[in-house]
Amino acid sequence: MSDMSDIFVAGGQREHRLLTRYANRHGLITGATGTGKTVTLQVLAEGFSAAGVPVFVADVKGDLSGLSQPGEAKTKIVERERDLGLGARTYRGAPAIFWDLFAEKGHPIRTTVSDMGPLLLGRLLDLNEVQSGVLNVVFQVADDEGLLLIDLKDLRAMLTFVVDHAEAIREEYGNVGATSVGAIQRGLLTLEQQGGDLFFGEPALELEDLMLSAPGGAGAINILAADRLMRSPRLYATFLLWLLAELFENLPEVGDRDKPKLVFFFDEAHLLFDDAPKALVDKVEQVVRLIRSKGVGVFFVTQNPIDIPDDVLGQLGNRVQHALRAYTPRDQKAVRAAAETFRPNPALDTESAITELGVGEALISFLEKDGVPAMVDRALVAPPLSRIGPASESERAAVLDQSPLGGVYEAMVDRESAYEILRDRPGEEAAPAPVSGPWRRPGGQERVRDLARDQAGDDAPRKTSSRRSVRRSTREPEREKSVVEKVLLGDGRRQGLAEAMAKSAVRTVGSQIGRSLVRGILGSLFKR
Repeated sequence: MSDMSDIFVAGGQREHRLLTRYANRHGLITGATGTGKTVTLQVLAEGFSAAGVPVFVADVKGDLSGLSQPGEAKTKIVERERDLGLGARTYRGAPAIFWDLFAEKGHPIRTTVSDMGPLLLGRLLDLNEVQSGVLNVVFQVADDEGLLLIDLKDLRAMLTFVVDHAEAIREEYGNVGATSVGAIQRGLLTLEQQGGDLFFGEPALELEDLMLSAPGGAGAINILAADRLMRSPRLYATFLLWLLAELFENLPEVGDRDKPKLVFFFDEAHLLFDDAPKALVDKVEQVVRLIRSKGVGVFFVTQNPIDIPDDVLGQLGNRVQHALRAYTPRDQKAVRAAAETFRPNPALDTESAITELGVGEALISFLEKDGVPAMVDRALVAPPLSRIGPASESERAAVLDQSPLGGVYEAMVDRESAYEILRDRPGEEAAPAPVSGPWRRPGGQERVRDLARDQAGDDAPRKTSSRRSVRRSTREPEREKSVVEKVLLGDGRRQGLAEAMAKSAVRTVGSQIGRSLVRGILGSLFKR
């Protein structure tokens, strides 16, 4: 018998249900293009949502926006339902929230340069070892000077500052070459041209806004519009890695639960590891291994299992393998590698089956009771209850208009930070600020509304931007305000800033004068 603690995914010699209490043991969905990976992801996402688990997915092709709309009884879907003995089903969309780094198809997502940290930013800018070292010096100088790095103009101002004071900086931090600074500046220009500058600023994303629930208790499915983002694959991979690291650093330890707090789908996962330095891969493996204790499940989606490093692959307990084609020696190696990752089934030639699977068929092995992998089985993946295919522009606009986060993130705020402070210092001249317009409000929404208030009436409590609490690093003891905080908050001149801005300030400043700013688990690599 099924219950809300498992998700029906496929049927073969037996039913295949993913147990939600083992979802934080992570998973892998692989297969060649066009074999059904996206539909499998969709089935899992709406299953987690129905179980009350919020989900984050990257919509690489635009198809996953259909999760927000009810499905249709098309011929192939009805035939698959009949083959699986599912009987009559009620098609429905899942509660969805759209996000977009470019603020075109959803709420914008931002972070600060300081939160991103030198390691991930260096990876994003494709810096070599020397240039990454210079970038690390720039961050350290900003820390020691008490200068907030919020957006790219702040970083440019700091780059100019360290070049102008290279002699003094060399004595304490090491050499800062103008050539390396120039390479970083060129990288920032390229990043801006790709639209990456829209990612840095405030208000920064609050993680709790990825964990909302709908009126009936269903978890919200957060859908990131990634079709344009995929034109800059390094930005795509770095953003998702940053988000994973933020979850790891800031969520409390919860141990094993009946269901996870959030499930994170990392589509096109090979981009995370392509040309990545070993130090970064080691950190990713560490995050994947430890984030399960934070109640987060991570599912990697890619074409071949060999796209994932062995140390990471070994952490993925739930497997769905769609068809692979063995046309080349590398393809044949991938087939063998995929077959070897499954618990053998004496009744099934796994290696041969991988090349024979049809569209919508898969080899499946989920963790069973006591966390033991099931023997691999060939099965038909169930069709989702939501639409297979994209939502229309009008449907997307309607979802955005009903979003509980309407108006929270759309307007960018530019408060005093490194650029303004350096510009106003006697004898200092900051880099020129780029000209930019206001963020467009997708869907025209003007209010903040809870999903849970859709059916609760006007007397239900309303969520406003003041709901945000100041997040303090778990590594940071209670302390008096730093000099920077006193300047920004203590003299009454900044009291009108939104509470989200105050949170960003506390998160960005150090725990005492001269102490380095707290970085994320990945941004702090060079400090450990």
